[in-house]
Amino acid sequence: MKRIIKSFSNFLNTRLGFVILAVVLYTIKTVYAYTTKFNLGVKGSLQTFLMVINPIPVMLLLFGLALYMKGRKSYIFLLIIDFLDSVWLFSNILYYREFSDFLTMILIKGSGSVSNNLGKSIMGIVEPTDFLVFLDVLVLILLLSFRVIRMDVKRLKWRIPILVSCLAALLFGANLTLAESDRSGLLTRTFDNNYIVKYLGLNAFNVYDVVKTTKTSAVKSKAKSSDLDSIKNYMKANYAKPNVEYSGVAKGKNVFIIHLESFQQYLIDYKWDGQEVTPNLNKIYHENNTLSFDNFFNQVGQGKTADAELMLENSLFGLPQGAAMVTDGTTNTFQAAPAILDQQGYTTASFHGDVPSFWNRDNTYKSWGYDYFFSNNYYKQKKSYNIGYGMKDKIFLRDSAQYIQQLPQPFYAKLITVTNHYPYTLDKKNQSISKTDTGDSTVDGYVQTAKYLDQSIGEFMDWLKATGLDKTSMVVFYGDHYGISDNHKKAMSKITGIKNFNDFDNAQYQRVPFMIHMDGLKGGINHTYGGEIDVLPTLLNLLGVDDSNKIQFGSDLLSPEHSQLVAFRNGNFVSPDVTKVGSTYYNTKTGKVDKKISSAEKSKLSNKVTTELSLSDRVINGDLLRFYNPTDFTKVDKKDYSYKKSTALKKLKKARTKNGTSILAQNDNKSLMDLYQTDAPELK
Repeated sequence: MKRIIKSFSNFLNTRLGFVILAVVLYTIKTVYAYTTKFNLGVKGSLQTFLMVINPIPVMLLLFGLALYMKGRKSYIFLLIIDFLDSVWLFSNILYYREFSDFLTMILIKGSGSVSNNLGKSIMGIVEPTDFLVFLDVLVLILLLSFRVIRMDVKRLKWRIPILVSCLAALLFGANLTLAESDRSGLLTRTFDNNYIVKYLGLNAFNVYDVVKTTKTSAVKSKAKSSDLDSIKNYMKANYAKPNVEYSGVAKGKNVFIIHLESFQQYLIDYKWDGQEVTPNLNKIYHENNTLSFDNFFNQVGQGKTADAELMLENSLFGLPQGAAMVTDGTTNTFQAAPAILDQQGYTTASFHGDVPSFWNRDNTYKSWGYDYFFSNNYYKQKKSYNIGYGMKDKIFLRDSAQYIQQLPQPFYAKLITVTNHYPYTLDKKNQSISKTDTGDSTVDGYVQTAKYLDQSIGEFMDWLKATGLDKTSMVVFYGDHYGISDNHKKAMSKITGIKNFNDFDNAQYQRVPFMIHMDGLKGGINHTYGGEIDVLPTLLNLLGVDDSNKIQFGSDLLSPEHSQLVAFRNGNFVSPDVTKVGSTYYNTKTGKVDKKISSAEKSKLSNKVTTELSLSDRVINGDLLRFYNPTDFTKVDKKDYSYKKSTALKKLKKARTKNGTSILAQNDNKSLMDLYQTDAPELK
């Protein structure tokens, strides 16, 4: 036994032994992270085996590079690589905890567009056990520092590092072969990023991501007009004729798009501590002149809010990685709602109480054709007015009203609320309901910020009524994405009363509100299945705008021909009959695994989802709309737009004429702000 221990000790005191030890320790800590920090959906012995061994090939290759170096340099190099890779793993743990996805190059490239106010979010996400991913680095340093392992400075034969590199390549090949045998088309089809990490490892996913990003850039440079042919054919074959009963019922009306940040459908009619969390939205939801959809799903990917905006105003899906608003918003050609309505005589404006660069809005909105973009520099700023990702909703909506009253009618105005955003913190003076008691800090504050958002909506709707805008406007409410991610199943189980909150339940809880409220509208609760991709065609039909020659992947939710197959960005889907999560198909009505569904039906549904996602990706990645010239749409010239405050105020002032159409002009240029009532304590 002593002989074995001595031989093992002698081996560790060689450079090759140190590399092998580093690989083993790295593998142990990575498997720990896979099983406790991520939700990879590992099933069966083969997937478990692949998850355990997949860190080895890449790290053997990277750590093996140290063997090509001389003396102490090789040890220092290995420790630096180990530390940097641990930082990357740590970063992915934090990102995954709230977004259920992994960091990508596109996301990092656009991080400057979303970095504002991230400090509090990160502090709220970190758990003490996250730092265990640095333990292997610390162990190696201590072993060397206390000379338990001595540095081997002898020159290695050249065969050893070459053999190690070859072994790493062979192991990766074997890993990939086994992975493909269990999941064919792993690297070629649109799968969830969890699949690639589960089968090949986080580092292999990073390489895959870089290659894919590079290929996407090449696609755009090589794209040509004929690439649109298959997309136009698909549009024609799948076009759903709009519902004639609703065609043009809102023609000439103002349009308000109220963005309900992180607001999930289950909050509607939800009670906590004996009171309704969202009484104002509940009332609107049930009114006779509101079209409410109770099977409306968010379909966002990594871009979250940016993806929701992209779908809402373009009927294009977000990208598999990153946010198209960041990567393509400045350069691509779009046929967005603001440009379409601007060419129908509308004034278009977006309102957001944070920095204009957030999600690259200041550039993307020019590409979409927004006349105005009112960001934080348009609003009076005080420290107490802001929380998390921008201005508190009550103050933001109240201060937005001063610009709304100046907009020439008809107008299209989108207001982006932000207070109901992770980490769901709210100062005590604005809290009007107690936290829930799940014990999960992410979940428990959610009802407080949701109620605050609801109160701000109530105040805003009262102002619309006081000014008469309620009679001349269509108000659209939508939730942009989930508030509680699927990493909080235990808490959601307590909140919802679902005993074992599983992947099927999580898919169903991707429902978010979609409500269209207008005086005289034939309303009611509509049970049609749909998602954010369907908003634009639905609104255009209500406004009497023909969209038959537009490139849109959604369809009118009110159309009898509307497809009720709702695609999620990762390739999963939900419909009235079937829900797909990963490789499992559920009966939507029972929530049980559907064992009767045929292979042909599975393929039919999955292929339709994959086709739509891939065609939409081709439109964005190839910037294909630059080649499309429908007769009823003029391409946007970004140079025509400026969001400089002085320029915008000058334009608004110019509109205050005797014949002006704004409500301010119609009120003899007397402000209607005295009609806006708010109980925001910061304004008292």
